[in-house]
Amino acid sequence: MQVVELIAYHVRIPFRRAIRHASHSRCETDNVVVHCVLDDGTEGFGEGVPREYVTGETIDFALELLRRSDLRAQLEPCPDFPAAVGLAERLRLAPIPSDERGCQGNAARCAVELALLDAFGRRFGQPLRAIPKLLAPQLDQPRPWVRYSGAITSARGPKLRLAAVAMWLYRFRDLKVKVGIAGYDDVARLGQLRRLMGRRIDLRVDANEAWSPQEAVARIHALEPFGISSVEQPVAHAEIDAFARRRHAVRVPIMLDESLCSLYDAECARERDRCDLFNLRLSKCGGFIPTLRLAEFASRHGVGYQLGCQVGETALLSAAGRHFASSVAGLRAVEGSYDRHLIREPLANEDLTFGWGGWARALPGSGLGVTLVADALKRVTVRKEPLFA
Repeated sequence: MQVVELIAYHVRIPFRRAIRHASHSRCETDNVVVHCVLDDGTEGFGEGVPREYVTGETIDFALELLRRSDLRAQLEPCPDFPAAVGLAERLRLAPIPSDERGCQGNAARCAVELALLDAFGRRFGQPLRAIPKLLAPQLDQPRPWVRYSGAITSARGPKLRLAAVAMWLYRFRDLKVKVGIAGYDDVARLGQLRRLMGRRIDLRVDANEAWSPQEAVARIHALEPFGISSVEQPVAHAEIDAFARRRHAVRVPIMLDESLCSLYDAECARERDRCDLFNLRLSKCGGFIPTLRLAEFASRHGVGYQLGCQVGETALLSAAGRHFASSVAGLRAVEGSYDRHLIREPLANEDLTFGWGGWARALPGSGLGVTLVADALKRVTVRKEPLFA
C-alpha cells in the first residue's frame, strides 16, 4: 500500500469570537490541511496550525517548506499499520539552516504526518490511539472517556463573572486562565474567580511570555495566595534561562509552552533546570508521534506534562488530540475540542465539542475517526498546492 498523491491546502477558519492573550489577538486562523491518497483510493487528512510566535512558522513558510521537501522519496510502500507508523516517525521535511531548536517546520510536518496516519489507519482498520501501544507501551493507557479543561482568556469585570458562572455550571474540574494582558489586574481577576468558584476547582495560569525575568517572580508571588497549580510560559523563550536562575524563588510549578517545541527543547529544559512541567501540543511539537516521544522523555525524567491545543484547531486536530488523550498515561490536564464553541466552519461531520464537565468519549473508527466535509473544505480554502501526484 503506497501514497500516490499529497495535496496541501491553505485554509482560513473564522472564529465565533475574538481570542486574546498576552502575545496575540485573532478572530480567524490560517491553517495547513494535507490530503493524502493511497493507491487503492483510501484518503486521509491532517492539519497543522502555523504560529510565528511559537515555532517561527507563517502559513506561507509552511507551504513553501512542504513544496521543497522531498516527500515522494520517503513514502515507501507499507504492508501494515506498524510499517506506516514507522514511516510517519521517520518523516523529515527539508532542512532549515537557522533552526537550531528543530521546530520551525513542526506545523507543516504535523499536517503531513496526520494525513499519512489517517489514510493508513483507515486502510488497515487501526485508530491513532493504537500508536502508543506500538511505540511507547509503558505509556499506553486506553480509556473510554477524556476530561477537558475549561479556559478563560481575556474576560474581566462582568464578563469574567459570566465566564466563571458558565464554567461552574459546566462543572469543569480544572481551568486555565490567561494572565499578563496589558492593562489587566491579574490579582483582582484571580481573586474574583476564587470567590465565585471556590477552592475546589484547579486553577492554572498562562502568561504567554508576558513578563520579564525580573518582574516574573513578583507577579507569580502575587498570584500564589489564590492556590494556582502552575504558571505557563511566564517569560519569552529568549529569556527563559535568565528566569530559570530565579524560578526557585517561587513555590508554584513552572510549565513551558513556547519554549517546549522539540526534543532539543526538552533536553535543554532538563539540563538547565528550566521547568517542572511541559505543555505538549500536537501542531507545535510536529505531530502525534513527536509529541508522544516528548511525553516519553518527560515521564522518564520525572517531568509532568499535559496535552494542550492551538487556538483554531478544526475537527482534524481535535480528533488527533482526542486519540492522544484517550491513550497516553500521565496527562495532568487536557485542553482542546472547543470546536462548536469557537469554529464557525466545522470541517467534519462529527461534532467533537466536549460536553458537561468537560467529558468527551474516545473516538471509534479507524484513522482519525472523523469524516471531512468536502464542501466545507472548499469554502475555507484560500489556495491549493499539489505536493505530488
